[in-house]
Formats: sequence, C-alpha cells, structure tokens
Amino acid sequence: MTRRTLIACALIAALAAAGCEGSGGGRQFRSVGTAGTGGIYYPLGGTIASRLSVLDSTSQYTAEVTGGSVENIARLNARQMDLAIALSVTMYEAYRGIGDYDEPIPGLRVVAPLYPNITHVMVPEGSTVTDVSQLRGGRVSVGSAGSGTEQSSRQLLLAHGITYDDINVQYLTFTESANALRDGAIDGSIISVGYPAAAVLEATTTGGARLLALSDEAIETMASTYPYYARGELPGGIYPGADEPLQTIAMMNWIISMDHLEAPVVNHVLGILENEREILIRVSRMVEQVDFASLDLAPIPLHSATEAWLADR
Repeated sequence: MTRRTLIACALIAALAAAGCEGSGGGRQFRSVGTAGTGGIYYPLGGTIASRLSVLDSTSQYTAEVTGGSVENIARLNARQMDLAIALSVTMYEAYRGIGDYDEPIPGLRVVAPLYPNITHVMVPEGSTVTDVSQLRGGRVSVGSAGSGTEQSSRQLLLAHGITYDDINVQYLTFTESANALRDGAIDGSIISVGYPAAAVLEATTTGGARLLALSDEAIETMASTYPYYARGELPGGIYPGADEPLQTIAMMNWIISMDHLEAPVVNHVLGILENEREILIRVSRMVEQVDFASLDLAPIPLHSATEAWLADR
C-alpha cells in the first residue's frame, strides 16, 4: 500500500469517526508493517491484521507492503505504524544504534515471537558455483534496500571474505530475484525467509535455480560473530532439486512495536498466536515453529504487556 493510499484511508477513517460520534464513534486506523509480496511477512501480516480487526472493536488494521525490517522499524519510530514484523539483526542494531543506525531507538520492543528465517542462497540454472565465496565478481541480489535480508546478506558475504566492492550489488525484491535468476540476469541471490517461500518456489520450479548449502566454517563464523544467528536446516523436498537437507543459518523473526503501544493490542496479538495458530498455519507452516519460550532469548526488551502476559502463564 502506498503512502498516498494510507493517507486517503486515514482521512476516510477520520470522516467516518466524525459521522458516527452520536452512535459510539468510529474505528481507529492502524497499520502492520510486513515486507514484499514474495515472502511470508505480507500474507502472514495480512492474516494477523484481519484477526486483530475482528478482536479489537476500536480499530481497523491493515497490512502494508514495505521494504522490510529496516523500513518497518523506521516507520514504527516515526509513529507511522503500530506493529511490524522484523528480523533479529535489524532489531538488535536499531535498539543499540549500531550498524546501519547512527542513533539508538530505545523505545523499540518485542511483542511476540514468530518463526526462524532460513537463509536461501540460489544460483541460476547452469551455474558452476558451489559456494558463496565463488560469487566474488558476480552480480548478486542481496535483497531490497531497507530490508533485514540485505543486512543479513552483507554479513554472510563478509563471512566469506566478500564486501560489496567485490560484487555487482543488486537490490532486488524476492520476486525480482526469482525473475532475474530465471533470466540469467544475476549470478546469485540471497534470501532470508521462512519456507516454503513463493519466490524461491518460483525460482526453483520455473527458473531451474539451484540452492546452495553453507559450509560448517561459514555457519560457525556467523554464529560466533553475531549473537542472533544459529545453525539452521532447509529440509529436503521443500523445493524442486533440493531432495536432501541443506545446512544453512537461521535467525528469528518477531512481531514488534514501540513501548507506547497499548496493552490490549499486545494481548490480542499474543492471543492470536496462542489460540488461533491453525489459522496462521494455513498461511505458512513455519508458524508451527512459534515458541513462546523464545521470548527469553529476545534481542531487545519485551513490551511491558508481553512481560505481564508471560508472568500470568
């Protein structure tokens, strides 16, 4: 959804509220930041927004297409969003004011855990590349500018001794990456996403793209250098051509907000994840991996309402 559309919707909501004052008032417009349409954030965020709109009689929630984690956090901080989905790397850096952030965002909070993202490294059909280190000098899609995938891609390349100066960087969305792999317009693509991802299915099914495993050395380097990475595995049979499990790295996704978000909204989100999980699993089986115990390992502080919710369990 574009910013112009958002403004128009907000004006419509405000007019509706003014017209309904005599009968109990209207509903507040709220937004949920997701990412591009080729991953899991957008359809999952859309389902969560739909359920929130049913449970919260005071508000209407809409999922927004965005550039991903970096944009989501910037817009949360600017009070242009109420909730968002983000990767651990972006949250960790934003809260501490490191990496891509000149200043910390101390009000950032974790609302709820989601599933781990799995790093997918793909090369086009016919490529002889078998390791990320061999992408040096090539055209590599690192994800959309302003996304957690782009941050993670940069770190993965560095773990293989590659900087952006060593490659022809392509800032492509998941869908654009799939198309570019099919057309042979890039030599590799890095996508951090849950599985099965629509864009990866497209690239491997119709484009003949091939998935690469990461080496033990690369995984150990990532996990020891950054506190939010862990060893991950892409199960066999998820994508065409990848019949055997592939080892890679994993990083948690979270639902986040600023600390001023009202407690009832937080409680609704947690309730959806606890009591309506089957609805979300229909969107992505990755939701089966949601574990509230993950909150103990959150990379930034929990929202006060989330802390209270945990204390009551």
